Amino acid sequence: MFDLDDIRAFVEVVETGGIGRAGARLGVSKSIVSRRVSRLESELGAQLLSRTTRRLAVTEAGVAFKAHADRALADLDAGREAVAQDGDAIVGALRVAAPLTFGGHLAPVLAELAVRHPRLEVHAAYSDRFVDLIGERFDAAVRLGSLPDSSLIARKIAPMRALVVASPAYLERHSAPLTPQDLAGHEALTQGDEVWRFGGARREITVRVQGRFTADTGQALVAAAEAGLGVAILPSFLVAPSIEKGALTPLLLDYPIPEAGLYVLRPPPAGHAPAKVRALTELMIERFGGEPVWDACHKHLKKISAA
Repeated sequence: MFDLDDIRAFVEVVETGGIGRAGARLGVSKSIVSRRVSRLESELGAQLLSRTTRRLAVTEAGVAFKAHADRALADLDAGREAVAQDGDAIVGALRVAAPLTFGGHLAPVLAELAVRHPRLEVHAAYSDRFVDLIGERFDAAVRLGSLPDSSLIARKIAPMRALVVASPAYLERHSAPLTPQDLAGHEALTQGDEVWRFGGARREITVRVQGRFTADTGQALVAAAEAGLGVAILPSFLVAPSIEKGALTPLLLDYPIPEAGLYVLRPPPAGHAPAKVRALTELMIERFGGEPVWDACHKHLKKISAA
């Protein structure tokens, strides 16, 4: 008789590429994961993983078994949801990946989700790296920006707008840019090698910027901008508080930055989403749908520019 914990341990080892990483995801020790996989191999009478001191590889039998294990685990999760005693109850575990940069806004939403659905387990993973939703077995992901073509099912929650900003101290030392092209002569605060794009009156304007400060989180760029290290393009949900308190000054308001979006993504198939993903999506629409609260700074700036 197969043990579900043994099957899940094997699947996690394959998908994370290591026994230690699988244990961290499952919340158990390496020795327990290893014992579970060994027990599954004994039950099957086949070697699923090839282990050496330096590497771990999936055998041909392991590849074949994993395909069936994935389907079985997915069916079991769906069945668990379908037979909940309370017809309105949402049960099971929701694994959601989210950008660290947006964590301050999303964390209260996930907490509220858990309060509303006491039988739902919420596992949130915050990181600004790109997450492989299917390969890492997430039920959903919160994404910011423009979405590339993919097989993932996306629901747009709200617009995401950005602003060019710099601190008053920086602008005292440097002339404020009057056009996007002027940015080539400024210190840019970026997440790497970036091209900044603007929607001009007649055509798109692109500027390749350079600077000596880079960071992989938006919060770090806000801090650098407030410290007077340079000019940044950042989403309004990050810079609205700094603008309101006068720590950052918006620039180039006549040159809009292409609008992006806040999305909830889930793996295929299309059609009805699992109840736990629908609950997340509906709560995010409730909190962020329409004009998000942080975009009040845009309306304020429009009034200033019109005055």
